[in-house]
Amino acid sequence: MEIGKLLFELLSEALGLNPNYLNDIGCSEGVSLVCHYYPPCPQPNLTIGTSEHTDNDFITVLYQDHVGGLQIRYENSWVEVAPVDGALVVNIGDLMQPTTNDKFKSVKHRVVAKKEGPRVSVAGFFSKFPLSTSKLAPIEELISEENPAVYRETTIRDFNIQFRSKGLGTTTLEHFKIKPGDADA
Repeated sequence: MEIGKLLFELLSEALGLNPNYLNDIGCSEGVSLVCHYYPPCPQPNLTIGTSEHTDNDFITVLYQDHVGGLQIRYENSWVEVAPVDGALVVNIGDLMQPTTNDKFKSVKHRVVAKKEGPRVSVAGFFSKFPLSTSKLAPIEELISEENPAVYRETTIRDFNIQFRSKGLGTTTLEHFKIKPGDADA
């Protein structure tokens, strides 16, 4: 929790906001831990560990062991995130993108199977309770005439319902984008 709170302070400052801003609006309110175990794969070219997706949270703090396998999508190519002993990987999640009005964008990633193994990772997903009726909308201080809102207001609950209805690997963000002619625009 302390690492998450510190990261949200740094992200708040990067947005030009008070360092406590993202913590004060509840971004660090909850964390769930997920541990992954991938056994060695004799034919990694015939399988995938976890398919391409983005995370349904504000940020993910990931510890990956020395085996690796995490890849991010960068300019239409997959780039290996090389494990660094003792380092943590931080991903921006889907909830952060509308909150920051696209200042921070969620990252598409996947895990590829490896001959080496087992691969072990631990991910901390910083989010609010999935059924929370808390508002999810662009931060007002990041909205201006030159930088209008990109997303319409919703709730964490409705965002999560949409995310779950689409399945892993599909985007929820497009559903909440303001389109030309929308009444909310």
